[in-house]
Amino acid sequence: MRNKYAQMSLMDIYHDVAASLEEDKPKLFRMLDEHIDWDALIPARFYMAFYQRIGRPREYPLEGFIKSFLLQRIFGYTDDSQLLVTLRHSKEMRDFCGLRKVPDAAKLTRFKQDFLPYIAELFERLVDITESICRTMDAELADSLIFDTTGIESYVAENNPKFFHSKLNQAKAFAKANPEVNPYKAVYGLLPDHAIANPAVRQQYVNGHFCYAQKAGVLTNGLGIIHHIALFDEDFKAKHTEMLAEKRSDNPDADKEIDDAKALLPVLDDFRTAHPSLAYSTFMGDSSFDSYDLYTALLGEYGFSRAIIPMNPRNSATSPSADFNESGIPLCPADKTPMRFHSVCGGKNRSKRIKFICPKSETVSTLRGTSWRCRCENPCSSATYGRSIYVYPCADKRLYPGIIRGTPQWSALYAKRVAVERSIGSFKAVLGLNHRKTFNTFTTKADLFLAGIVQLLCVVLADRLHDCKLTLSVRKLVV
Repeated sequence: MRNKYAQMSLMDIYHDVAASLEEDKPKLFRMLDEHIDWDALIPARFYMAFYQRIGRPREYPLEGFIKSFLLQRIFGYTDDSQLLVTLRHSKEMRDFCGLRKVPDAAKLTRFKQDFLPYIAELFERLVDITESICRTMDAELADSLIFDTTGIESYVAENNPKFFHSKLNQAKAFAKANPEVNPYKAVYGLLPDHAIANPAVRQQYVNGHFCYAQKAGVLTNGLGIIHHIALFDEDFKAKHTEMLAEKRSDNPDADKEIDDAKALLPVLDDFRTAHPSLAYSTFMGDSSFDSYDLYTALLGEYGFSRAIIPMNPRNSATSPSADFNESGIPLCPADKTPMRFHSVCGGKNRSKRIKFICPKSETVSTLRGTSWRCRCENPCSSATYGRSIYVYPCADKRLYPGIIRGTPQWSALYAKRVAVERSIGSFKAVLGLNHRKTFNTFTTKADLFLAGIVQLLCVVLADRLHDCKLTLSVRKLVV
């Protein structure tokens, strides 16, 4: 009869216990430990500031705080109490964070507020690290910058729905005596400019609804990877005095467009200061950035070769010329059909020109290759390829922002602008920035940077694991 028992050595026991501990560790913790070098990632100045602040050994390590906050954003916890309860009941999570015991909520808040500049420095370092990864993934999209603004709603009494309805009822009561007044427009003037608890929490018009939030600007590349975060707090406004904060009209949509346009160049200035070695060829934005001054700045001082911005009818003081359509494309003098783009011309000591030819021209094969031939029944020019018109983009950068408007290339590039909105939506819905129970400016700013750090860490993990699907999908880390 075969012996069913086998003698185990001490080495066998050790290997079995080690394998058991490794298998019991959650997959997320294993990936972060294996592929993220926290000592190299965290700036040395952060270590020095953290451990020299009190002059004695810390009860909680620096990596413990950072890892805890990152897990809070990954799990989508909107409240610090949710994070603390999970830490108390999960030994694996405490071991990953390096915490012998769980800190209280006050220590978490003080850490964000006391070390905010170093959290921002950690974010900026990750932007530089992930830049080459993004260029490898898609060179064209990584060579683009997209800007948009958003509002981070705060935990203030003015965000209670009852507060807005009370103001709406006042406007409706006034409208009964004045039938010409629209109460839904009048309520915009009744709302206070800022919250009582924190003047930095200002009235905003975000995603079609009124709220009290702290406004922020976000820069991403064409892939939707975060590159810069700017909270428009008092420090930002003091540094950039051209920023406007007060209401200027009775139209919230128009006010929002003015604020967005005024914020763009200051944000780009700060981004260039933080990353002087980074350069991009394409800028994308919505129609709120459609102004002659911004085109001149973007295509000149800021070094972009293309500005993908749709035209805003509010900024068009006059109708387009009879010889050009609203996109700046010449029209056929016979039937007003938009002419066909042919090429970009230029030469020594010659200004850059864009050549348009007859819309009925077609390419034909000849002994020398291919050429254009006009197939119009009543040609208005003796040239073989019909009438040609030249326009000079330097004369009007709004109509000719480095790319022909209305072309398939324009449409394909502008379709990528939604990447910034998806990134902002991920910050709010997935990374837990919505429904945060705080109105403190420093805490809000720290939470924004921590959300950006989580997204950039996903880019690093995707590169190490050779899985591009992880780049913008934080939830796949915990599945």
